[in-house]
Amino acid sequence: MVVASFFFASMAVGIKFASHSFSTFELVFYRGIVSVIFMGIVVRARGASLRTPVPMMHVTRSGVGVVSLGSWFYAIAHLPLATAMTLNYMSGVWVAAFIVGGALLYGQSEKQGPLLGTVLMGFAGVVLTLRPTIDHDQLFAGVVGLLSGMGAALAYMQVTALGKVGEPEERTVFYFSVGTALVGAAGMLFTDITPWAQVRWQDAAWVVPIGVLASMGQWCMTRAYSHGATLVVASMQYAGIVFASIFSLTLFGDHIAPMGWIGIAVIVSSGVLATALRARAMPNTPAEEH
Repeated sequence: MVVASFFFASMAVGIKFASHSFSTFELVFYRGIVSVIFMGIVVRARGASLRTPVPMMHVTRSGVGVVSLGSWFYAIAHLPLATAMTLNYMSGVWVAAFIVGGALLYGQSEKQGPLLGTVLMGFAGVVLTLRPTIDHDQLFAGVVGLLSGMGAALAYMQVTALGKVGEPEERTVFYFSVGTALVGAAGMLFTDITPWAQVRWQDAAWVVPIGVLASMGQWCMTRAYSHGATLVVASMQYAGIVFASIFSLTLFGDHIAPMGWIGIAVIVSSGVLATALRARAMPNTPAEEH
């Protein structure tokens, strides 16, 4: 899980650099097409089939996941790397919020007090994180980053549903990559495409690594969830914020005020607590995808 977190944080570094030359839709497309090729090789090597009995579940999962992914890429391009990474990792708190909402809907709110506490704690962390680290012209990117975490939570729950109907992880990842490439290509039709003559080679060099790092991160994460204790693995995913913070400071010279660091710590703590509490309601949940 720690290795997976490192791969995802490294992918985010690639997005940060590549965004100097490419738009969000272009990055989504390139991430998707590279992952399609990579995961296609993995599926073939394992002798698995791409035929699925639940195609519409993959369509829904891919749609939500791509919106989340695109939002996250946009946030990475316009915010300090550590801040963008933290907002996306709010997904664990959003899952807890959805569980609390469902409990309220079915009149079981008296059982969800501790989980509601982690949700409120997480949003308090968001306030602390955003206020000192986002300029006024970055407020929109902050909201987009927050929505990326919500989308990741919805995708997380859909991956859980796919796992329960017996869909293998590599097939789910493959179709998510296909959806990513298709949406990215569609978006490029309605936005300006950067001519390759205007692309800096330092940015272009990240195109393939972004897709490979995303696939490797997902592969390591899936293996971690398959062989490790779900609660421990889910908690260890927050190592990605640590890696992102190190990259943010050393590679990009981002400045995060002390209150921002406190907010990041609060979000991580609330996510770990929410993971522990929601394990009762959603045991054996699979990995989130990026």
